[in-house]
Amino acid sequence: MNSKCESLHHSSQEPQSESDNSNSPMEYDIEPCGRSRNTTPANNLLFWTQCQLLDSILPTGGFAHSYGLEAAIQAHIISGPEDLKTHAIHVLENTGSLLLPFVYTANRSPDMETWSRLDKMLEATLTNEVSRRASVSQGSALLRVAATVFSEVPSLKNMRDALLVSRTLSFHHAPVFGLVCGLVGIDSETTQRAYMFITLRDVISAATRLNLVGPLGAAVLQHQIALVAEEMVQKWMDRPVEEACQTAPLLDIVQGCHGYLFSKMFSS
Repeated sequence: MNSKCESLHHSSQEPQSESDNSNSPMEYDIEPCGRSRNTTPANNLLFWTQCQLLDSILPTGGFAHSYGLEAAIQAHIISGPEDLKTHAIHVLENTGSLLLPFVYTANRSPDMETWSRLDKMLEATLTNEVSRRASVSQGSALLRVAATVFSEVPSLKNMRDALLVSRTLSFHHAPVFGLVCGLVGIDSETTQRAYMFITLRDVISAATRLNLVGPLGAAVLQHQIALVAEEMVQKWMDRPVEEACQTAPLLDIVQGCHGYLFSKMFSS
């Protein structure tokens, strides 16, 4: 490999004839082998942090919730992959319109005052008891994990300890996710796109566990919906919480019925 690198590098240094000096579209500047691109150790570390926050192995309880999918299946609203695709798109739309503004605002101002205000606003906004409990359980788990894992950000633990004592917050997931990403240095655009990704990931995972679609079919479906997900991000990103709204009321109704199911695998 080293001899090949040296050969490529040597050939790029040979003098060219006059005919070779023309601006031909076939000419390329060959970067010497082994030379790193314009990255810094801080950026490299941030990449690993982003991956860990999106990894399904992070114990935040996301896979304990189906976003109303289990109730929709038992109500015969969803019976196959096509219905699942429609349901997932509606969940993404509703997540973008209702929760993405909370993620965005918390990320842009990751401080206790802003976070407290957002948490109380979302507590009043989520009238569905099932989705409210799901949001609180996921948010509480995420903040507990983040405060332990990202020890280089002491404000995470300080905020959690202070608010646990005061018992003034519910720790809803969307504001917590934005807060954590903001404190570890992830920009707002990446944070909002990441939140939509984990929403889609958890819905597809729930469908797999409910035997609605196989693992390979789930992977194909997730790839197909990715384009729609990106459109949803572009549509709803960077909006203030005053514009948060519910776009799929049927989802809210179906998820609210989850607590009445006789047998169930998921918590919501």
